[in-house]
Amino acid sequence: MIRKFGIILITTLALSVNSYAGSDGELLLKKNDPANVKDCFEGLNRATFAFNQGLDGILFEPIAKAYRVLPSPVRKGFSNSLNNLSNLITIPNNIIQGDLKEAGVNTGRFVINTTVGVLGLFDVADKMGFTEYEKEDYGQSLGTAGVGPGCYLILPVLGPSTVRDTAGSIVNLLGGDPWYNVSVKNNTQYFNEKDYYISRGTAGVDFRAKNLESFDNLEENAMDFYASVKSLYLQDRKLKILNSKGVVDAMDDSDWDEIENN
Repeated sequence: MIRKFGIILITTLALSVNSYAGSDGELLLKKNDPANVKDCFEGLNRATFAFNQGLDGILFEPIAKAYRVLPSPVRKGFSNSLNNLSNLITIPNNIIQGDLKEAGVNTGRFVINTTVGVLGLFDVADKMGFTEYEKEDYGQSLGTAGVGPGCYLILPVLGPSTVRDTAGSIVNLLGGDPWYNVSVKNNTQYFNEKDYYISRGTAGVDFRAKNLESFDNLEENAMDFYASVKSLYLQDRKLKILNSKGVVDAMDDSDWDEIENN
């Protein structure tokens, strides 16, 4: 059933990409303007958002605060390792988007940091002068190809997304994520599903820890916290799809997708 759904999904997206293949930059910008993204499921989204807030208050925020007690070099090592793992999704998406130079650079980064950098704990490639690392994912590739974001979605636990970005995340489970393949799907000799879920959980905690003050300030000062989070997420996704160097206000350091795609 899952395989059949996946085939239908990929076929539908492929047709969408073909229909938008001739889109220019102005149309791409217009499609990804947060003001043009509809909140088709607002009632359900707000209920899921409230559930996620409750879960955050009793689980993720306390863990994130405890995580921040760890020495800075330890937390930096965890972040480096998670970034290194995310190369396994970034590299194929560099290729899909036709950016072969970046694919080569990121492949070099991954090899060096996995070996010399001890499974990515140390960003040796950065010290060697490799260009700054920029994450890519299947949702970004679909957006770059001209597929619009569709409706805004709040996913349980995972948080903000869109129909397009959720479809991109499903591609990971259909074989687009090598880390998922070697750990969960194939349960190899060296890695199993526990390693995969620990890495995902750590990514969520790392993201939350980096943004404790940002989210607290946003919640305290926003008239509608739900609407503010939606705006920030959609702005962040627009910048990433356009490969912009802009910074989203109130966000510290990370991007939302490391929770979904690591």
